[in-house]
Amino acid sequence: KTRQIWTYFILSLIWFLSEVSEMVECFSSFTLSTGKCGDLLGQVEKNSCCLNPSYGYKEADGVCRFCGRAAWSEWTPWGECSVSCTEGVSQRRRSCHGIGTCTDPENLGTVQTKPCVKQQCCPVKGGWSEWGKWQICSVTCGDGIRKRQRTCSEPIPQCGGSCSGEEEDTTPCSTEIICPTHGGWSSWGSWGPCPVTCLYEGHSLQKELRKRTCTNPTPSTVPRGNDCKGSDTDNRPCSGLPFCPVNGNWGAWTSSTSCSVTCGVGQQTQRRICDSPKPAHGGKQCQGEEQQTGICIILVNCPLNGMWTEWGEWSRCKPPSTRIITCRNREGKRRRERDCVDSQHNGDLCDGEIVQHGNCYEIDKCDMKGVLSEWSEWSYCKPDCGTDSEQIREIKCVADISSYSSQDRTMFAGTPNVKCEDLEEQIERRPCKNVPECVNKVVMLYSELMYINFY
Repeated sequence: KTRQIWTYFILSLIWFLSEVSEMVECFSSFTLSTGKCGDLLGQVEKNSCCLNPSYGYKEADGVCRFCGRAAWSEWTPWGECSVSCTEGVSQRRRSCHGIGTCTDPENLGTVQTKPCVKQQCCPVKGGWSEWGKWQICSVTCGDGIRKRQRTCSEPIPQCGGSCSGEEEDTTPCSTEIICPTHGGWSSWGSWGPCPVTCLYEGHSLQKELRKRTCTNPTPSTVPRGNDCKGSDTDNRPCSGLPFCPVNGNWGAWTSSTSCSVTCGVGQQTQRRICDSPKPAHGGKQCQGEEQQTGICIILVNCPLNGMWTEWGEWSRCKPPSTRIITCRNREGKRRRERDCVDSQHNGDLCDGEIVQHGNCYEIDKCDMKGVLSEWSEWSYCKPDCGTDSEQIREIKCVADISSYSSQDRTMFAGTPNVKCEDLEEQIERRPCKNVPECVNKVVMLYSELMYINFY
């Protein structure tokens, strides 16, 4: 009986915790391409934040999550080549954001890898020539420098290489002739005091003075250096002083604006003006914020627009009249459908057609001659990490449709009996070079098989 009581208590606690919505940071925008939240609204319950499916939120782990249904981001741009010369690989990625699981009918995965060549050859260093002769001294009196040079030519570097070290060498030199020292002005001294600290209209302007000396350096006597040019005194009017200041003060807060949204989480705003009085003549501005915002919640679910499912299978290819079209060069008609799902809370329905019609050739169970296809395009590198990554391309035996009016193979319906005797299908493989190492083999296998976004 004690065990039954404990079991009931634990189940009741689990139910209670599941009913309590955790507090999260709520954001009014989520960027699908980057997975980042924007425009923080504040802390609310997660259920309240996700009343709007275009919002995002952050839990305690700081990861931005999407309130909407699960959707793939765009592929990132192709990354840098894994090596700077010879063949390497480049990768691009995408992520699944939102509630639920992203469908992947073409099995594209989350990472794609392809070969790349940034530079066909790797740089080879060159070698320096012997140093050239020393040049003449750079001055005609006093101390200077002289230079010598060498060239990166023994051997010449290849494929963008270079030589290590400097191509120019310098050394001090002296003419043993004394140079004259020309005078230079010292820095200006401080401005003298003005008789007032702020200006009043109608008063005459006073002047302030400052001085400097020709001592930086003092002109030499033997040989005679030049005196400083210009005046040693400067003056200016005291008009640079400010008018006597008036400090500003805030007026009263206005009433709060209406909530910025009609559903979910929004904001309300109050404002005040620095006009009691306004600051004047360099007086201090009002301290604090001109505007303050607060959170408001409209407990109404926001509209969720419908989304198309994948197209269903094509229907059987049917003749447009009583004429037989099976195994003949005669076009039939077929159709396929899709559904608009998940439109909720007065959300819009999907744009586009729910039914698609198309022409077709019926070749199901027809005896047809086989021919070899052209080489397929090279696949992406698989796996996306490790030394075993490779690309493949194939030549396959396919039905000969050369006698049909259209060579578009997507128009052909059914599975024919293709005679492939004496036709050799081929598969060609080539390794992908300089692929990044696998950080965790378990994670690599998981990423190859499943693309599930957990919350």
